[in-house]
Amino acid sequence: MGFFDRLGRLVRANLNDLVSKAEDPVKILDQSVADMQADLVKLRQAVSMAIASQKRLKSQAEQANNQAKIWYERAELALKKGEEDLAKEALGRRKTFTESFDGLAKQLQGQEGQVEMLKRSLVRLEGKIAEAKTKKDMLKARAQAAKAQQQLQSAVGDMGSNSAMAAFERMEDKVEALEASGQAAAELAGADLESQFAALEGNDDLDDELNLLRQKLQGGAEAVALPSSDVSLNDLNKTSFDEEIEVVKVSEVDSDLEELKKSLEKN
Repeated sequence: MGFFDRLGRLVRANLNDLVSKAEDPVKILDQSVADMQADLVKLRQAVSMAIASQKRLKSQAEQANNQAKIWYERAELALKKGEEDLAKEALGRRKTFTESFDGLAKQLQGQEGQVEMLKRSLVRLEGKIAEAKTKKDMLKARAQAAKAQQQLQSAVGDMGSNSAMAAFERMEDKVEALEASGQAAAELAGADLESQFAALEGNDDLDDELNLLRQKLQGGAEAVALPSSDVSLNDLNKTSFDEEIEVVKVSEVDSDLEELKKSLEKN
């Protein structure tokens, strides 16, 4: 393999790679449809020219056929008048137009086939262009979505390896640690305050119990103390008996008795 062959292949390979990288699917799709539209315009022009040529050939063939008929009628007229030479001349002219008509008829037949083929090609191309336009919109949407997804994945990858993002995450962790520390300190301070108030409330309870006990002891001492010399034993006993009688009243006993009777009657 020669040096220039290798160099040419290397240049072509690099150029192909550059072209492939530079190709934008959206732009290429638009350009492809535009090229198809240009081909459609050219094909329509070709069909129009073919149809015009067909009409021209048909007109020429009809004229040649008419002239052939006219010269045949003239040959008949000359022969009727006894003009054989003139009749031969007329038949010669008729033959020329007849041959022209035959040639034009063949050309017209071929032209008609060409026009039909061009028309079918035109219809197929129009269908392909309509299909390409529909697919173009879908392909452009898919290409744009794929490109956006690729950019998103690239951005996410860059964020994962970005030092700024890492610093942001460290500061977020630090703020959470500070918040947790503050909450712990507040809970400890609240617990200490609760314990202080609990101690104070406990001291009040002890003081109340101590006062009650002191009052009880004082009341007991007064009950145990002897009466004074002015009060006789009979008066003391009478007073105690009267107090006991006042404690138990007859009405209360009667009500209890009535309730007992009613409960027995029910049973």
